[in-house]
Amino acid sequence: MATTDYKIIEHTYDVVVVGAGGAGLRATFGMAQKGLRTACLTKVFPTRSHTVAAQGGISAALGNMGPDSWQWHMYDTVKGSDWLGDQDAIEYMCREAIPAIIELEHQGVPFSRTEEGKIYQRPFGGMTTNFGEGQAQRTCAAADRTGHAILHTLYQQSLRHNAEFFIEYFALDLLMEDGECRGVLAWDLAEGTLHVFRGQQTVLATGGYGRAYFSATSAHTCTGDGNGMVLRAGLPLQDMEFVQFHPTGIYGAGCLLTEGCRGEGGYLTNGNGERFMERYAPNAKDLASRDVVSRSMTVEIREGRGVGPLKDHIHLHLEHLGPEVIHERLPGIAETARIFAGVDVTKEPIPVLPTVHYNMGGIPTNYHGEVVNLVDGNPDAVVKGLMAIGEAACVSVHGANRLGSNSLLDLVVFGRAAANRCAETVKAGAPQKPLKAGTVDALVERFDQIRNASGSKPTAQIRAAMQRTMQNDAAVFRTDASLAQGVAAITELYNSFADVKVADRSLVWNSDLVETLELQNLLGCALVTMTSALNRKESRGAHAHEDYPDRDDGEWMKHTLTYVEDGGQVRIDYRPVHTYTLTDEIEYIAPKKRTY
Repeated sequence: MATTDYKIIEHTYDVVVVGAGGAGLRATFGMAQKGLRTACLTKVFPTRSHTVAAQGGISAALGNMGPDSWQWHMYDTVKGSDWLGDQDAIEYMCREAIPAIIELEHQGVPFSRTEEGKIYQRPFGGMTTNFGEGQAQRTCAAADRTGHAILHTLYQQSLRHNAEFFIEYFALDLLMEDGECRGVLAWDLAEGTLHVFRGQQTVLATGGYGRAYFSATSAHTCTGDGNGMVLRAGLPLQDMEFVQFHPTGIYGAGCLLTEGCRGEGGYLTNGNGERFMERYAPNAKDLASRDVVSRSMTVEIREGRGVGPLKDHIHLHLEHLGPEVIHERLPGIAETARIFAGVDVTKEPIPVLPTVHYNMGGIPTNYHGEVVNLVDGNPDAVVKGLMAIGEAACVSVHGANRLGSNSLLDLVVFGRAAANRCAETVKAGAPQKPLKAGTVDALVERFDQIRNASGSKPTAQIRAAMQRTMQNDAAVFRTDASLAQGVAAITELYNSFADVKVADRSLVWNSDLVETLELQNLLGCALVTMTSALNRKESRGAHAHEDYPDRDDGEWMKHTLTYVEDGGQVRIDYRPVHTYTLTDEIEYIAPKKRTY
């Protein structure tokens, strides 16, 4: 079809939010609350967004279950990031966590309660008191369905404040003019029409790209759509080499078992029945940070101390907690283990294995949520009209490794920050200049080419090869040889997309085309992940490089920026880590040698 043959419907809003998970809904609700005409585009129904699967909780130094402070929370987050996190952003997140959680409570999130009626808080890995001396109970929980509780509340609040939702719309590309984002082009899956959404600000809250891997806790919708759009717009992604493996995915299924299991007293054993974490992290033990636990489990398996006939997994024990505690605090875990592992957690251990869980890297932003780029030597140049929040973004509060329960906090705090920033910078109802001729046509033409692609490789074939390559060559442990092999394979797969085959040409509920568009986004994410991992010659956080086992702060305490150019060539640049704080309430936290 010629681009003029497509039915294109135009919309103009003050703000356009893409994605309706925790970050997208917190931004949507906040912007609508402040009187901005707000559109929220989402490819699934909002309460089906992946935040609904978050289990364990959301961190904030409320001090409901013992002494706590945001300064201690900040220290833990900086240390957990292996000193790659930006300390201004981390300070902002940890300080704002407290009012953000109180707001959620007032908005209706049904948190679990203590006997005194306060929000219940559980211990989580890496969360300490007094700058590493004791174990903090900082993670606010709604049983083990915290994400579900938050997502439903934020959707209700968005509706209450008259935000407009465009549900089951697939965002195709950003409308970029002269380095400024003017909006987004989207495809209505139900009607088969294309829609141009213009906005003074476009906010990407599209989630992670866990489905670039074969085994992931991510929903099948987590395909890095915002990241793919950013790469095609000529903008960079940041720190994509840092991919978090969650220690406790169900063996064979990959389904998540929250860190809250260990926070409530669960523990891991190897094939000899040993509580092996005491060897690797004598202080934190089973509540060490996720990168440490994942690597420790992998070492146990590699050295022949795994569980089962193949000695290829580990056991997670909850049975000693007793049925009452399990059914009160971990009911969803008991159900998940029964369905996907055939295990009664009150009587027997659960087979687990480290599984891809979270992407620390993403679209580079400042702590307001504004997208930044390296321009004329300025590493913090703001891209006009474009924001990013949540797992799609890299603020960077997680650095090289995210602490458990800081993810939901990231969504809420920076969704809120983006709303506050738009209230300052966006004028409600201000006129917007028309788009230039050809801006939309070029994007429609790309969509049409993919829709009519008649190559020799089915989408599923390319996707399966990509997932196997990522699983094998960008795993918990990495080497120069595995990463170089991975870069060659992923580059070839990235270029093979030109030979993709789409069998269904329709515009209404065309799942073949949806998966092909998602594959293109995943391939871009996979390419820069593998390339930046090969480029980083050190071990830091989730990036465990066996040829370079030490952290090298002199050379590598910097953010990686990756741009994709013609032919799948990746250009790499760098941004400095922000080694300064926002206030004088806490000093810069200097790097220390790893101790667990």
